[in-house]
Amino acid sequence: MEYMIQMNVPADEWDGMMSSFSKDDMLAMFAHMDALNQEIGAAGELVEARGLGGPAMVKTVRATGDGRAKVTDGPAEPGRILAGYWVVDVKDEERALEIAARASACPGPGGKPGSDPVEVHAIPQGPPEVPEP
Repeated sequence: MEYMIQMNVPADEWDGMMSSFSKDDMLAMFAHMDALNQEIGAAGELVEARGLGGPAMVKTVRATGDGRAKVTDGPAEPGRILAGYWVVDVKDEERALEIAARASACPGPGGKPGSDPVEVHAIPQGPPEVPEP
C-alpha cells in the first residue's frame, strides 16, 4: 500500500524557524532525514522523498474564466506549508505511521526532537467506487 507522508510547518514562521537553526543543528537535521531515507530506501519502501523550499519559493496558480493562469506569489492559503514529503510503499498503515513518527522526531534547534506534526495520507490504487443509483 502506498502512503504520502508529509511534514507541514507554519508558513509565517518559516524564515524565523530556519534562522533559529545553527550550522550544527542544520547538519543534525539533515543527518536524521538522510538516515531515515537510507533506512526506508534499503528496505525497498521508498518511492520518492523531497524537501521543499519555504513560502518565498511558492507560486499559486488559479485558472481565470478563460482558462489562463493567474499567478500569485506565496501559498494559496494562510497557515501551514508543505516542507517536505515521502511517498512510501509499505506493507501496512502501521509501518507508514512508524516512518512518520521517525520524521516527527527530527531534531530541531538545540538538538531537541521537533515533534512537528506529520500527516499520513493513504494513496488509493484507483478511482473511488461510485455507488450504483
